[in-house]
This record gives sequence, structure tokens and C-alpha cells, in this order.
Amino acid sequence: MTDKPKKRKFEVGEGESIDSCLSRMQKEGYMPVRRMEEPIFKEEKVNGSIEVVPYGKKIVFEGKLI
Repeated sequence: MTDKPKKRKFEVGEGESIDSCLSRMQKEGYMPVRRMEEPIFKEEKVNGSIEVVPYGKKIVFEGKLI
């Protein structure tokens, strides 16, 4: 029996392509089930006030054990 969890989350790293993340999932024995995108914000000081500005996005895949 394997000690791997049935579900696991894989985050696309900075500078990593989506294809390389999916191939990494496949090498570890997981199949993508769900894709989640979360926005990343950063605070900038503009004219004395602090504004929240979109900075990027984080992509996370949920994988199911094959």
C-alpha cells in the first residue's frame, strides 16, 4: 500500500509553466481534477494614500491519485 494522500494540491511555481506543473503531477501519480486561480495584491502608496493594486495570480491544481 502506498502512503500517498488521495488528494493533493500542486502550485504552479514562479517561472514554471502550467505544462511542467501538470507533468510533475503525472510523474507523482496524480491526475488533475480542479484548477483554482487566486489573485495576488500588493499595497502601493499613491499621493499619501495606500491603494491595493492587483500584482499577479497564483494557480493551484488539485490532483487525485490515479
